[in-house]
Formats: sequence, structure tokens, C-alpha cells
Amino acid sequence: MSATRPSTADKRRTFRTLHESGCFVIPNPWNIGSARYLEGLGFKALATTSSGHAHSVGRSDGDQSRDEVLAHFRELAAATDLPLNADFENGYAHEPDEVASNVTMCCLTGVAGLSIEDATGDDANPLYDFDLALARVKAARAAIDKTGGDVVFTARAEGFIRGRPDLDDVIKRLKAFADAGADCLYSPGIKTREQIEATVKAVAPKAINFLNSGAFGFTVSDLAGMGVRRISVGGTLARVAMDAFIKSAKAIATEGRFDSFAGVVTNAELNTFFDAHKKAGS
Repeated sequence: MSATRPSTADKRRTFRTLHESGCFVIPNPWNIGSARYLEGLGFKALATTSSGHAHSVGRSDGDQSRDEVLAHFRELAAATDLPLNADFENGYAHEPDEVASNVTMCCLTGVAGLSIEDATGDDANPLYDFDLALARVKAARAAIDKTGGDVVFTARAEGFIRGRPDLDDVIKRLKAFADAGADCLYSPGIKTREQIEATVKAVAPKAINFLNSGAFGFTVSDLAGMGVRRISVGGTLARVAMDAFIKSAKAIATEGRFDSFAGVVTNAELNTFFDAHKKAGS
């Protein structure tokens, strides 16, 4: 770590530059330890995961309050020298003016970017109507501009993971969100080359984030070749960790076996890593 840690403004400038060309992976830590380990591996930016953090504190995804989530953003942003993108779900509000107020609070946590979804949280009506979804994006954009910070704004079209897998509608929304000032566009749940390339083309030259949370067979090089600028993994890394824990614990509980302990990272190795990546004031 350098003697002088980057400021929030430094992180935001770095994050914005990352979106201008090339392709980068933005993995999703769920606590300080996972964030610092990912930083130590050389990743250039990080993103929060609503599901990963919720599960780590014994809650279901979406079952945390706005203030709990903001506190988590503040903690992670302070813990790492990397830019942090905040998964701010639907802005914890329905109406545009309330979204704007909450986005302002999010910016003040020190994050370098944030995303807003067009999902309502209502299974019967899972997506905001187009006009309201667009108004919410415009409100978020205005709130970010008003803070004076260069926060990178990602707008999400959630149809493919909310039971509305209509590519034409997703592209219509992404294009409108791009025109309304979103810096990066994101449609979680798209999976095929055709879907990816169609969304990239629709919003070019703005950046597309691709959620690589399953075994789709695409490498970073593959996605870069399709024009994807940013690759995230959502809660998948957190689930990988939880999955290993569950399998190990079940083997102990049901079979009395400890075989899963073989070959795991040692306490000394972790101590050495975290000592080497200790942050000032932590």
C-alpha cells in the first residue's frame, strides 16, 4: 500500500477512466476481508453485492434497510483503496424525488459508482412502467450531478431476472436510460452472445456491464471481444464461499467427517496476507 491513500475523488476519477475503454472485471466482495483480498489480487475496482452481504448477516436478499446498506457501503469504501460501486437496488424508494434523496445519501458514503434498478419489488408487477422507470433514472442522474462528485451511474433493466425476459423492452429501456445520462448500462440475466452484442450495440459508445454469475462459458477475452466494458459476478463469489462452508459443515454434522479441511488456506497464510495489506487506521 502506498503511504498516501487515494481520496474519494481519486477513486471516482479512476473508476470513470476504467469505463472509457477496454474491459475489466469488477468482483463483488461482501465484507472487508473479501474486499481486501480481492484488492490484493490486483483487481482494479470492486462492487458490493446485496445478496452476499445480506446472507453474511443472516438475512435474505432485499431484507435490509436503506440505512443498513448505506453503513455497509461506507465501511467497504473506507476499507479499500479501490473504487467501489454500490448495488443500491431500486434506490429504496418508488417515487423519483425519494430516489434522488437516497442517491444523494449514497454518494456521501464515499462510493465511486452506484446502480439503480427498474424493479419494483412487487412480484405481481415486477418492473416500473417505462415512463416512471425513466423518471427515476433522470432523478438519480440529477442527484449525482448536484453532489458535485463524479460518481459513475449505472442504470439497470431487470426484465430478464424478474420474469419479463423481453429483449426488445430491455433494449428500449437501456437506450432511454443511456440518453437520460446513465454512464453504464446493465441488464442482469442476459446470457447469449446475441443478447450481449445487441445490448452493447444499442447503447454504444457507453459501457455495458455483464453479469457473469453462471457457467456461461465466456472468458474475459470472449466478453471483451463482444464489446463488454465491465464484468461483474454479483453474489456468486459469496455463494461459492457459503457453499464450501455448508458442504463442510454438513459432512461433520451428518457423517462425522472432516475431510473437507484438507488443503485449505492456513491461518498463517491469511495472517501474512492481511498484515501485508493492512490499511492505515484499521
